[in-house]
Amino acid sequence: MKVEAHTPEIWIEQISHLTTYALRHAVLWPNQPINFVKVPNDEDGLHYGAFQDGKLVSVISLFMDGQTARFRKFATAQTYQNQGIGTKLLRHTITEAKRLKATSIWCDARTNALELYQRLGMIPQGETFQKEGISYRKMQLFF
Repeated sequence: MKVEAHTPEIWIEQISHLTTYALRHAVLWPNQPINFVKVPNDEDGLHYGAFQDGKLVSVISLFMDGQTARFRKFATAQTYQNQGIGTKLLRHTITEAKRLKATSIWCDARTNALELYQRLGMIPQGETFQKEGISYRKMQLFF
């Protein structure tokens, strides 16, 4: 008898910027004060969360500036990384940016995650730079 493995359902919904802070902090800057993960004008962004088994496991924030979209503070809980959840959330965010009439989307990506962005068609822009000892590179996707 063949038994199929249960794949937990993942769903994405819009959430409050306040709801993103705990996961942003735990994943991105755990050694900094929580205020370090807040973004100026956070309340003006669109914030999305990926949920699995009723638990918020990944967050991302989308900011529109005319026809240019930017996502920031993309974080997936450590035990849920490398399972496609963050990719699903990022694809959703790209779709939302297109729906909002963006012609491109960009982010400042940690260099250890560039492969993820490149798989989605994003291309590097400019030079690598440092923030608090971590290397970043601007990545952009044109629609």
